[in-house]
Amino acid sequence: MGLRERKKERTRLALIDAALALFLDKGYEATTIDQIAGAVEVSPRTFFRYFASKEEVALAPPADGLEHFLAELSERPDDEPPFAAMANAMRSVIQVLREGDAEEARRFVQSRAVIDAEPALFAASHSLLVEQEQRLVAEVARRQGADPERDLLPLFVTGVFGLLTRMGFEHCFPAGVEDLTRMAVRLEEAIALAERSLCPGWDLGRVPQVS
Repeated sequence: MGLRERKKERTRLALIDAALALFLDKGYEATTIDQIAGAVEVSPRTFFRYFASKEEVALAPPADGLEHFLAELSERPDDEPPFAAMANAMRSVIQVLREGDAEEARRFVQSRAVIDAEPALFAASHSLLVEQEQRLVAEVARRQGADPERDLLPLFVTGVFGLLTRMGFEHCFPAGVEDLTRMAVRLEEAIALAERSLCPGWDLGRVPQVS
């Protein structure tokens, strides 16, 4: 990124950090946009250049993670089976969180803590997942050369993967960055369970031969 883009990204991350700290200290409902902007020494108008609402800034870390996951998935080989491609893309995201920028990992954990404590944000986070699943269905359909409006297989494959990722996130937050390790282990266990339990080629619509 150029100098201007780096400066904008620093401001964006500062707003996220300030918002998460205030949400955890004062509570989501009690925190105002003015307080978030004041903590970063910018105006509320500047806040709205980056985020449309408190909800959007609270959901920014998982939303960024979803975008990273979709970007990783788009880089997977087209001849890789859809479930394997999604599993490997998710492993890449988790590896970045565990071994990459400690600040990024902290933001992710703090955001999950805020989301889990606030019913409205928890519901909004599920809306993000639904949006992601729609994009995943389109990507799986593209890989299979299928019509997602007529073929149920892309939706089924995406639904199975979505269930496994929810299993991985369940009961992992909040506590600390070390929970990223626990989440990674749970995700890997869930993916391995699916790989053991499902017939090879299931995500490609292949019917296993019975001897």
